[in-house]
Amino acid sequence: MTAISTPIPDTVAEPDTATEVDAAALAQPPCLVSFDVETYFQVENANGIVDKAQWDRMDPRLDAVTDRLLALLDEHRSSATFFTLGWVARKLPQIVRRIHAAGHEIACHGDMHDRLHRLGPDGFRKDLANAKKTLEDLVGSPVRGYRAPVFSIDRTTSWAIDILAEAGFSYDSSIQPIRRRAYGVPDAPDTPFRIVGPGGSQLIELPLLTWNVLGYRMPVAGGGYFRLLPLRLMLNGIAQMNRRGLPAATYFHPWEFDPDQPRLPINGVKRFRHYVGLKKTTPRLAALLDRHRSTAFAAWLQTQKTQTWPAFAL
Repeated sequence: MTAISTPIPDTVAEPDTATEVDAAALAQPPCLVSFDVETYFQVENANGIVDKAQWDRMDPRLDAVTDRLLALLDEHRSSATFFTLGWVARKLPQIVRRIHAAGHEIACHGDMHDRLHRLGPDGFRKDLANAKKTLEDLVGSPVRGYRAPVFSIDRTTSWAIDILAEAGFSYDSSIQPIRRRAYGVPDAPDTPFRIVGPGGSQLIELPLLTWNVLGYRMPVAGGGYFRLLPLRLMLNGIAQMNRRGLPAATYFHPWEFDPDQPRLPINGVKRFRHYVGLKKTTPRLAALLDRHRSTAFAAWLQTQKTQTWPAFAL
């Protein structure tokens, strides 16, 4: 891997030489980098502000930002998983084709970015089928990975595991092993495991990265935490996971790399959390990729004996 000279945000110490970067990167497990491919007006904070009927009349601003992300990944010789909405694939099929042609994994993020709590089992089954068919028709191969919008697989939506297995998915990455009002399964393992649905179906689960500090799991996997918190905290979490011989599962959104996006009328604390740090994301991601080789979720799973992983019943 070629070392890239990029500014290092926060207080991260820069390695002395390119050889140090290469040796350190090759000696540790890969970083599992992923992007949830949705646009700025499809986020959960826009629910109730932008009606879905308006989506087709709005500029999604995904073409240019996706190309910048693909260029950054290529520069660092990195691969990633792109959890993509069915709506994005129908509206902007050229983006999905470019991601796939660049050697990255296409996975599923649902069809219309609806929380599973709002869809219910029947609605979820239809949403999932629409998205999976759209994505598979574009890439010409099975889509095996899934991530729920707003990480909305939890104990109240455990039925989703059986439906995902029924639909032909082999792995999920929706579980945040933390306690939060909007999402989270605080007693879930913080390392890869086999998740078991109420009907007995099993999937591989790749939970999002946390940093364990004195028994408290701090969420440091990406998204708002990546923008709000110092990069050092994510790097600490990655290092802690690497010491266990495991990779760190991280996530980002293309809209987080578009600081000039139109501002939605989001109010109060939500507005601050949603828009803070948008100008920092590109140099921070470059610094992360300088230090950690990245690979797609499915590619890493192919190297693992997943049948030996612990099972956890949701």
